[in-house]
Amino acid sequence: MKPSILPLPILVAATFCSPHAFAATLSGNATLTSDYVWRGSSQSQGDPAVQAGFRAAADDGLYAAVSGSSVEFAPQTHASSELDVSVGWAGALSPEWSIDANLLHYRYPATTVDLNWTELNTTVTWRRDYWLSLGWSSQALGTRQDGLYSQLGARWPVNERLRLEAMAGYYALQDARGGGYAHGQLNAIWSVVTPLEVRLSVHGTDRHARALFGDDLAGTRWEMAVQGAF
Repeated sequence: MKPSILPLPILVAATFCSPHAFAATLSGNATLTSDYVWRGSSQSQGDPAVQAGFRAAADDGLYAAVSGSSVEFAPQTHASSELDVSVGWAGALSPEWSIDANLLHYRYPATTVDLNWTELNTTVTWRRDYWLSLGWSSQALGTRQDGLYSQLGARWPVNERLRLEAMAGYYALQDARGGGYAHGQLNAIWSVVTPLEVRLSVHGTDRHARALFGDDLAGTRWEMAVQGAF
């Protein structure tokens, strides 16, 4: 059964209409990528994707965000776009620890089937460069199965223009063969000129992901992206 929650548009509207919204800081981002890879598998059939997002954050840590991307799923779904809407709170727990907790709704407006789903996410960060993320849903991947996603990550600044990132994740899926799948990701990110960056990523998954999504969407994948924040 799907979780009983308020629709995300209502939650977002409530966030913006609250007194906190009057002190909100607005920010955004845009990306052009050679392949939209999410949790180890391609969401664009290996084709390029265009992405953009906006966020409004209050001084006390409350925020609302919306982002979108072009996608390409199986032909019978007619999926061509993804819209992600979230509300949450982010802030410091101590000088070295911080947390971000949010409710995230994945929506696919152009589909002829119901692929929409909602996920609860929490990320705990240590010293700004090391993090643990957890995401749980009873509608994982738009189905009726439970899913718990976990990720450990780290970033290492090399110099003022270059930083490296490494992430290891596991997606525990109730109905998946093998109980789920593991994946890893390595990023090298160059700051070209503020605010533009170039990112080179390599993704890898185990055989369970290849069995679940197919060799064309999982396995080893390279990605090149131009991204910017404003």
